[in-house]
Amino acid sequence: VQLQASGGGLVLPGGSLRLSCAITGDILGRFHMAWYRQAPGKQRELVAGITRGLNTNYADSVKGRFTISRDNPGITAELQMNDLKPEDTSTYYCVSDSLGFRYSDDDWANWGQGTQVTVSS
Repeated sequence: VQLQASGGGLVLPGGSLRLSCAITGDILGRFHMAWYRQAPGKQRELVAGITRGLNTNYADSVKGRFTISRDNPGITAELQMNDLKPEDTSTYYCVSDSLGFRYSDDDWANWGQGTQVTVSS
């Protein structure tokens, strides 16, 4: 299983970006998926997650601004990011797991390569 993340870039404060994550490889079923981010010198944090049953959860810092969604087959997920702030600047990683939604970043089975999001004027 491989995860391919895309959609990062440079955006002005208040702007929007949409990240996408596609799962390829030996896919047997739907996945639980999530987005993490990590900025230099900071801890990695869960940004948003979506379960196989379409339940979602968000970090308090992004609630009301970010929306996670997925397609029906459950092999792609997107993160719509609105009203971006400089503190959202980070490398964003998508993760997946077919067995369960993980609340520890070390427990996710599959990690993508990361996509850089920079919010700056």
